[in-house]
Amino acid sequence: MAESKLKQIHNFGQSIWLDFIDRKLMYSGELKRLIEEDGVRGVTSNPAIFEKAISSSSDYDTDIAELARSDKTTEQIFFDLAVSDIKQACDLLWPVYNKEDVVGADGYVSLEVSPFLANDTQATINQARALWKAVGKNNAMIKIPGTESGLIAIQTAISEGININVTLLFSLDRYEAVAEAYISGLEKRVADGLPVAHVSSVASFFLSRIDILVDPFLDQSGLAELKGEVAIASARLSYQIYKRMFSSDRWKKLAEKGAVPQRLLWASTGNKNPAFKNTRYVEALIGPDTVNTMPLETLEAYRKHGEPASRLEGNLNESSVIMEKIKAAGIDMDALTKQLEEEGIEKFNTPFRQLLDAIEKQR
Repeated sequence: MAESKLKQIHNFGQSIWLDFIDRKLMYSGELKRLIEEDGVRGVTSNPAIFEKAISSSSDYDTDIAELARSDKTTEQIFFDLAVSDIKQACDLLWPVYNKEDVVGADGYVSLEVSPFLANDTQATINQARALWKAVGKNNAMIKIPGTESGLIAIQTAISEGININVTLLFSLDRYEAVAEAYISGLEKRVADGLPVAHVSSVASFFLSRIDILVDPFLDQSGLAELKGEVAIASARLSYQIYKRMFSSDRWKKLAEKGAVPQRLLWASTGNKNPAFKNTRYVEALIGPDTVNTMPLETLEAYRKHGEPASRLEGNLNESSVIMEKIKAAGIDMDALTKQLEEEGIEKFNTPFRQLLDAIEKQR
């Protein structure tokens, strides 16, 4: 049997993670098959994914009924359900994580803190600690939004040895601040005499949402030829920031102690514009030392008609020119990425409220 096109992406140094989780996927053996046949090396989740999983399935009813007899809050019941799923996924991905040659290169499963805490630094830190302890797996990652309030939480969690998936990144400046928080967190561990070799993190740069918001402004500014290009240009420029920060003398001191770079992760990779190929955000950003997390639909589409090749560092000059043209046209990317961050938080708040309401009704 020919090697899966998804698996071929690994030949170019990129890891494929699945942006989906539910019990059917695990109980049926489908996740195990995706790991073995398609080379899926990690799983990401978010409130919207869990809302769909729990609200559209009876797989959780028995557990909800059991937990409802306790004095737990509805949110505590949700996190009990989610932690159970994350543990099982971690076990399925443990062989990927625990490879003898490179322990911890992949095999991670991400669980997000409550989206209600996106602007509360201390509450985020407290919940990250609690979820990390509850899952109790070295190949778990706790997702923290890369908001301004989240930066200190990220640095603190890393300094405590908690693996972190930083989510909701849209701007280059914020990504650089997140990478700084990761490095600073590791430096604190070193200063405290603690090991850094098995602390891991990814920085999730969201793609399709950028183009959906920016493209109408391009039409208005006479730049219609750049539609669908801004997110990819931003991602390619963020990769240059990554290479600079994780090749500095400051970083080399940490690397000598076994620290690993915080990889960029391409998220929101399901194309939302029917005018473009549905694997657009996969094809354009294949490159070394990165991760692409795909919803099932995108993963299946790439398996059918993907064209694996290393393209991440292609057209770098063109990417800079695109951003310069946008600025010259008076399109304020700082304001737009701030809007995206705020909308992103609400896009997770809404399904999380719906999820808690659904659990409450079952109680």
